[in-house]
Amino acid sequence: MDVSPFEQWESEIRGYSRNYPTVFAHASNARQTSEDGTSYIDFFAGAGVLNFGHNNPEMKRAMIAFLEADGVAHSLDTYTTTKRDFITKFHDTILAPRGMDHRMQFMGPTGSNAVEAALKLARLATGRRDVVAFSHGFHGMTLGSLAATANEAFRQWAGVPLDHIVRLPNEFAPGGGLDALEHYRAALADASSGLRPPAAFLVEAVQAEGGVWVHSPEWLRAVEALAREVGALFIIDDIQAAVGRTGSYFSFDGYGLDPDIITLAKGLGGYGTPIAMNLNKPEVDAHWSPGAHTGTFRGQGLSFVAGGVALDFFADDALMSRVREKGEWMARRLRAISDEHRGRGWDVRGKGMMQGLDVGDGAVAKRAQAEAFAAGLLIGPCGTGGRVIKLIPPLTIPDDDLDEGLEILAGAVRRAAGGE
Repeated sequence: MDVSPFEQWESEIRGYSRNYPTVFAHASNARQTSEDGTSYIDFFAGAGVLNFGHNNPEMKRAMIAFLEADGVAHSLDTYTTTKRDFITKFHDTILAPRGMDHRMQFMGPTGSNAVEAALKLARLATGRRDVVAFSHGFHGMTLGSLAATANEAFRQWAGVPLDHIVRLPNEFAPGGGLDALEHYRAALADASSGLRPPAAFLVEAVQAEGGVWVHSPEWLRAVEALAREVGALFIIDDIQAAVGRTGSYFSFDGYGLDPDIITLAKGLGGYGTPIAMNLNKPEVDAHWSPGAHTGTFRGQGLSFVAGGVALDFFADDALMSRVREKGEWMARRLRAISDEHRGRGWDVRGKGMMQGLDVGDGAVAKRAQAEAFAAGLLIGPCGTGGRVIKLIPPLTIPDDDLDEGLEILAGAVRRAAGGE
């Protein structure tokens, strides 16, 4: 394993490579293989990008055909046949069946850029500055989205004040729940509270990086109702939890919600090629002027091609029903692991194929990650102090790989907790 070029010449900023100390050479579906031939089951999937696995064959064939036909790989926001195909297919497959008429806005190809654009548009549409964001939320690493991100481990690197965010507790945090929303509503109604009405409420239906907190439909509807009452926009950041991850296209499907803006990225491009897209209600989108938020790589042809193939998975409920089944299987296995360590106060949370085991201690989770890697499994801790072991394998993972990975995880956690 020759890592010297990375250690000599790559920035100290590198992170995941320190947790996975090997050099990967190949990948297929839910497995990555290092250059020495070691095979790893991937329960991390590019931090939620590879919902359809590494090197999905249908997407690969479509991308090769696109390249061989000299398709337009880079187009800024000019019109291309590839972009037209994607927009049409997304409308017909995702929006129309839900009765949604949102406009599709493409920007720089990261989730953070999608959040930046959403914040800009909310402030533009309302003429207000402050945005409500919630504890444990993660929205990105650029300054605007970082201001909305709650984790101090990320915020500390900003170097400047992170302003114009009102932080409320999420549904499960101390002081949170419906009562916290009622208290904030009362404060906004009090002319002497010193609070200004916000431009938007920014929330994740499922807080992924924040620790796999699954907000209830009732709480989310209360957030939306409060936004409507005070003239603010309701924004759902669905960057990691959408595109089938939780057993439906959006993580909030069936909740009776009507967001003004939905931010998407990660799994949207299907293959791992970068793309980000916001869904803006037409009356909100109308506040943009041409070029008000640009991005050199907002017309990535390969992402439109692979992302278009990914939409085929949502033409029926076949894959999503399997995701729900596998998610229940994962949750049962995690509960069994938690029960094995009864008395430690561990918790299992999740929805669909995003499941988390909260072991209450970041040191235990970090040891479990190292033990899992040594045994051939890739996982990634998240949440406060990195104490939650988050499982986000490809939705297409074979049953045998899923079962083997969960067995490896059980042993890794046992060793990390001092059980063997």
